[in-house]
Amino acid sequence: MSLEEKFDQAKGAVKEGFGKVTGDTKTEAEGAVEKTAAKVKEVAQDVKGAVEGAAEGLKNSFSKDK
Repeated sequence: MSLEEKFDQAKGAVKEGFGKVTGDTKTEAEGAVEKTAAKVKEVAQDVKGAVEGAAEGLKNSFSKDK
């Protein structure tokens, strides 16, 4: 979980909220997209870390068998 992605999610949420308050649907939509894109990046990084950890665990378990 990266601080950058959290910041981008917050920035998107603020932009989305600003769009709602002002009635600017374009800004609202842009904020929602930015927030979602940052969340997707965060989840992808978490998945990558989990896969790398699992691969390392498997590698270590096979190394112990030798």
